[in-house]
Amino acid sequence: MYNTNTRAPFLVAQAAYPHLRATRGRIVNIGSLGGVHPWATHAHYCTSKAALHMLSQTMAKAWAPEISANCVAPGMIVQGALNEAYRHFAEKTPMQRNGTAEDVAAAVLFFATAPHFITGQLLVVDGGLGL
Repeated sequence: MYNTNTRAPFLVAQAAYPHLRATRGRIVNIGSLGGVHPWATHAHYCTSKAALHMLSQTMAKAWAPEISANCVAPGMIVQGALNEAYRHFAEKTPMQRNGTAEDVAAAVLFFATAPHFITGQLLVVDGGLGL
């Protein structure tokens, strides 16, 4: 879990660093609401995503001003019609629905096109579920 969620983004960013530095590039990592709010039955997942959130902030600080680094942290994301298995999450969410891939993509696009001055930020895309 750690290798996929934390180590891999680190190694990819490290390999891309020379190009990102030369082009004033951007890094947008995909974290998780689980990295902000612990789920007792998913400790391995939550800790790996929390580490990715911290890695994003560390890269933002270490690689500025040439590179901006941010992180999008989705909540419950479902594809297609509301699946009964996930209805309880929608009912707990102030927006009364689960998120979509389009919601996450819009957040990534925000960081990809926002002013380069925005760096080190974590954008939780959860419809308020984590409140």
